[in-house]
Amino acid sequence: MTSRTAPDQPRNQLLFSILLATLALAASLAQAAKPNFIIIFTDDQGYGDLSCFGSKTIKTPNIDRLAAEGRKFTSFMVASPVCTPSRAALLTACYPKRVGMHQHVLFPASKKGLNPDEHTIADHLKSQGYATACFGKWHLGHHPEVLPTSNGFDTYYGIPYSNDMNHPDNKGKPKGGADGMDILWNDPESTLTKWKTPLFEDEKIVELPVDQRTVTRRCTQKAIDFVKAHRDEPFFVYLPHSMPHIPLYVPDEVRDPDPKNAYINTIEHIDSEVGRLLGVLDELKLTENTFVIYTTDNGPWLSFKHHGGSAGPLREGKGTTFEGGQRVPCLMRGPGIPAGTVCDELTGTIDVLPTIAAITDTPLPSGKKIDGLDVSGLWMGTTEKSPRKEFVHYTSQGNLEGIRQGDWKLLVKKPRARRNQRVDPEPPQIFLFDLSKDMGEQNNLAEAHPEVVTALRERMEVLDGEITEHARAPWRKDG
Repeated sequence: MTSRTAPDQPRNQLLFSILLATLALAASLAQAAKPNFIIIFTDDQGYGDLSCFGSKTIKTPNIDRLAAEGRKFTSFMVASPVCTPSRAALLTACYPKRVGMHQHVLFPASKKGLNPDEHTIADHLKSQGYATACFGKWHLGHHPEVLPTSNGFDTYYGIPYSNDMNHPDNKGKPKGGADGMDILWNDPESTLTKWKTPLFEDEKIVELPVDQRTVTRRCTQKAIDFVKAHRDEPFFVYLPHSMPHIPLYVPDEVRDPDPKNAYINTIEHIDSEVGRLLGVLDELKLTENTFVIYTTDNGPWLSFKHHGGSAGPLREGKGTTFEGGQRVPCLMRGPGIPAGTVCDELTGTIDVLPTIAAITDTPLPSGKKIDGLDVSGLWMGTTEKSPRKEFVHYTSQGNLEGIRQGDWKLLVKKPRARRNQRVDPEPPQIFLFDLSKDMGEQNNLAEAHPEVVTALRERMEVLDGEITEHARAPWRKDG
């Protein structure tokens, strides 16, 4: 028996080796075929602050390239008009209230953060073998338990909250307002002498204070290095720049000394850094297989005047549920996205995760309800109408304030309660707009269409009721 089988052993070993090599090659090819994803997420950038969205004062040729080679979305919404809840919605595909991150922004003394039990874009792609990284402003909790490395990212480099916040208690900040920002712009060294914003690498502070003059460039360089290191495997880079949130800083060698040009200077610096990243994709021949999404977390901080941006044709800005606060510029380029096209259909950041899941043909966890929808047909231009028919508006404090349904938008703005108020509060202001004819929200149609007001008001209460009933708790620090 032994003499008959022994000659077959080398042959079997050879066949086994060939099989292993074939399987390894198939796995390698499958990994290589997966598209890469890069999300560039700026801070407080207005709808009108890109050349391709109508700016006459800001030149953004590199970002405009994404519009020329991809698709521009003109009715793209964020789920909150301020930082923290908006970022939670992008990463989890949920209205912030559903994940307990709806009540304004986190501060250095805050004791909560995005629950690591939530399923983020990074979690989803990491489970498929993607290399994942976050470089920039996180603002979903600065405690080690809730930093990016606890929410699906392999590595993190950036600031944990807004660049106008000081470690560890947010005290000792310089004068605010546009005049205060002029003073800071005229003194570039103020980034080191007037602020105590920390820079993290993974879970540790590595620079205090961070030199904000170079933070945009350094985060971009980290992204470039990461792409180069993972060029032969699928990757996801989340690049949430801390600019153009005030205070504004740029590298000394590109700084315009006139504070009246501070915002323009900052956006154009971001554009240059986007150009560097796009150039590396070209150089590595990754452009054709990489989705690049450029958008922002909310509208412009108008009270800072020339240190804030422009909402273009939209009403108001950051902190409001008018379109200027929540409709943001968005550009996408990637495999299958038709070049030089425009999509006017309703969609937003809460639709990004389920759309990525559809593109990568991987199901989302069944146990967690989300609010996002698969809008891959809009990304690819294969469908004319969005599956998203409605969108709920919450204030910066997380209070229900409105709903969009089709072209109709209803806002029910309750007056602020005054301390020790003894008289009945004033009735809410009711606004009804037809956004197809009035994207600037100038013509209030509430009195002319009371039946629409009633129907939309009832619908938003139903939707908010479901979200409230099934809301999940954020992570909270004990003690």
